[in-house]
Amino acid sequence: MSGAANGKLSLSDVNGLDRESFVEALGSVFEHSPWVAEAAWAGRPYASVAALHQAMMDEVRGSPRERLIAFLRAHPDLGTRLAVTSYSASEQSGAGLDRLTPEEYDTFSALNKTYVDRFGFPFILAVRGKGREEILEAMMARLDYDAEEELAEAVAQIARITGFRLADLLADE
Repeated sequence: MSGAANGKLSLSDVNGLDRESFVEALGSVFEHSPWVAEAAWAGRPYASVAALHQAMMDEVRGSPRERLIAFLRAHPDLGTRLAVTSYSASEQSGAGLDRLTPEEYDTFSALNKTYVDRFGFPFILAVRGKGREEILEAMMARLDYDAEEELAEAVAQIARITGFRLADLLADE
């Protein structure tokens, strides 16, 4: 691939990839879910990064409920000390979640457990530009959502997260 001048991959190069290379280039944008990129490959060529992102989100939103829940469960808890993908590690680091005090870590762990017990998947939030307090406030507020409202919010947050990731990775020509 020639790549765009700013170090990003060019959309035209990505549009020209075979299925395996397309999935290799974009498969990690959606946390542990290369099937999203694989499904979107058939829609090439995309006129813009936004159109590619929309197609990928359409695959997620159109998934049967069981697959959608499994997809959500592939996301890490925020503030976890477990291994996470490089995307998640960078995003959580930017929000200071890699530098929690023991007390903050305990608070995040307890809220994550409560959230998972209530909804069946981890709390998902686009943390870019947010600090620990904002994240905790969002987590506490969303614990009051009903199951369908929270499912929709989790998918909306994934759209934000993956939109950022694609914008960081790809350049429109």
